[in-house]
Amino acid sequence: MHSPRSEKQRREAYIITGPTSGIGRCTAIELAKHGTVVLVGRDGTRLADVKKAIERRGGRAMSIVCDLSEMASVRRAAAEIIALDLPLAGLLNNAGIIQMRESKNAHGLDLTFATNHLGPFVLTEALMPHLPDGANVLFVGSAAEDPERKPAVAVGFRGGRYISAEASARGEWTPGGSSRRGMDAYATSKQCVIATALAFAREYPRLHVNAIEPGVTPATGLGRDAGAFVRILTKILVPVVVPLLMPFIKILNTPQRAARTITKILTDPSTKTGVYFDERGRPMQGSMQVRDPTFQNRVVAETRALLANSSA
Repeated sequence: MHSPRSEKQRREAYIITGPTSGIGRCTAIELAKHGTVVLVGRDGTRLADVKKAIERRGGRAMSIVCDLSEMASVRRAAAEIIALDLPLAGLLNNAGIIQMRESKNAHGLDLTFATNHLGPFVLTEALMPHLPDGANVLFVGSAAEDPERKPAVAVGFRGGRYISAEASARGEWTPGGSSRRGMDAYATSKQCVIATALAFAREYPRLHVNAIEPGVTPATGLGRDAGAFVRILTKILVPVVVPLLMPFIKILNTPQRAARTITKILTDPSTKTGVYFDERGRPMQGSMQVRDPTFQNRVVAETRALLANSSA
């Protein structure tokens, strides 16, 4: 016999994108302690693997195959989620990629910008009317968008290089950026993610809409185009080395600890809205540009205009 609280938690459902590796997988498993998890990702086989891992722990999960870089796929996925008729409690926009080389989707849109910003934007707007008052919507951002963030600059990022949503979709960024254009694409997409979260928080006051910087979390599956040797080496070394360094490098994080922080924010009914959280779940500030409400509103307006006029 379930208690009233556990029964309510068991019925509630949380949607998570990118749940098949790294932070996403750990968060999906953690979220399953609080209710049904709707797993949204592009690889059905890997989704099934996470679903089984959750069910082995006594949880409940459902899978929706979706390529976030393709807007038609995102719209279909949103319709499938709505058709499940679950009591939705929250949405985590976690999926993301970083490509060192310029890449395009089937419609010619910059792959990183489409996956990291456009897809989550479409999914969120489609699902928001079906979320109850007080539900939490959380976007995973990145401090790589801030040109003043020293650790990000040290590894080659030069902050978000936003010109317009249309220019970003073409893979065009302001001059003076990184020597690797893929890093500009990633930083700009995350700049837009955070701006969108803060703008949505004002636009949808009945919901709690926030963003989080998960910290430097190696081996999260972001770098799909990394070489096989680098991927294998990272898989072996990271679980050993990162925990040893964390007491000395505060921005380092593990997928497990990031998952606990994200889950707390996503499941807490007292979570505030319009907050950009750091890797410990504390409020932080992004770049000067991303903090500007005028810029936030422009990103949202231009993104909507781009999507309305796009066949993607």
